[in-house]
Amino acid sequence: MRHFSFLDGQVAGALFHRAPQEIVAADDRRLVATALGATLYAPGTRPCLARDVRRQVAAGVTSMVLCLEDAIADHEVADAEANVIAALEDLGQCPPACGDGPPMLFVRVRAIAQMPALLARLSGPGRALLAGFVLPKFGIENGDPALDAVLRGSELLGRPLWAMPVLESPSVIYRESRVAALTGVRDLIDKHADNVLAVRLGATDLSGLFGLRRDRDLTIYDIAVVRDCIADIVNICARGGDHVVTGPVWEYFAQPERLFVSALRVTPFEGADLVHGSGRGARIRSELVSADLDRLIREVVLDKANGLIGKTVIHPSHVPAVHALYVVTQEEYEDAEVVLAGDAGGVRASSYENKMNELRPHRLWAEAVRRRARAFGVLREGLTFVDVLAATQDALR
Repeated sequence: MRHFSFLDGQVAGALFHRAPQEIVAADDRRLVATALGATLYAPGTRPCLARDVRRQVAAGVTSMVLCLEDAIADHEVADAEANVIAALEDLGQCPPACGDGPPMLFVRVRAIAQMPALLARLSGPGRALLAGFVLPKFGIENGDPALDAVLRGSELLGRPLWAMPVLESPSVIYRESRVAALTGVRDLIDKHADNVLAVRLGATDLSGLFGLRRDRDLTIYDIAVVRDCIADIVNICARGGDHVVTGPVWEYFAQPERLFVSALRVTPFEGADLVHGSGRGARIRSELVSADLDRLIREVVLDKANGLIGKTVIHPSHVPAVHALYVVTQEEYEDAEVVLAGDAGGVRASSYENKMNELRPHRLWAEAVRRRARAFGVLREGLTFVDVLAATQDALR
């Protein structure tokens, strides 16, 4: 897959100092996980599922989850399974192109037994397009057999299938059990590291255990019990940079009356006028606020600051904003390359004369920036995510 493949070559050349690269399954696991970007969930019951996947891929989606769990009612499971199998077979016969290759398609199961059953019902084309499984309610009680089932599926197909465990169970967020639960999860994902692509966060389920729901005026980091849990998940599961933990779902997509004024600053959008013409930046900002995407943008910025990479989304309108925010600025890229140029320690002044780069403390950060740069590209000097959004809007109209 390759991000922003829908952009005209001349537009991409004007936008990127370093263009996004094609990412393949054989690449470093953390690079592939980084390239997931905004992972779009779709209920397995959608009547035109294969058509929907093709349409979203054409609009820049590079990873999707076909859900057989919480997104469908209990009595719909059999029909949803048949629908997902039919969609994978259809897509396998004529794979949608995501840059130079197909998107990454996962199935979210509700029971371990569904994985071998689904693989047994899929023919060659459908199997070829399946990237892996999302494992809900993952923990030390069910984690080993779930990951073993993915491994057996890999052996059946003769190629690796990815697993993406979802942390959303009571033992993960209840304070008295959290450290033991997360330590057990870390042991499991270390054991199955070759098959675990990324760890996902089930913020809706975690909030629901306390009778809470994030308001659209807030980010998940304003919900104290979930914020504390995320910190411990990053501390234990993402420690050392060995595993990627993705950002929790943003569950809003329509805009009612607002309680708070938008915190999205005007200045970055005014700068876009120099490239895209007078008033274009202001219009983009107005559209983001009207669609309630300014809150999503704030949460993605906080995800990145807290060590989370990628985002679960439930509406196509979320995807361009998430992907634009993951493009690396030239300042980030140059600082990261300075850090990675030496391993003897010490400090190097940033060429931007606004910060210090410490070669040892900033190394894991720099490695993550380099992976983002490969997956999402590096902007030319002076450009921002607003310019990416403008180019995306123009290309997808």
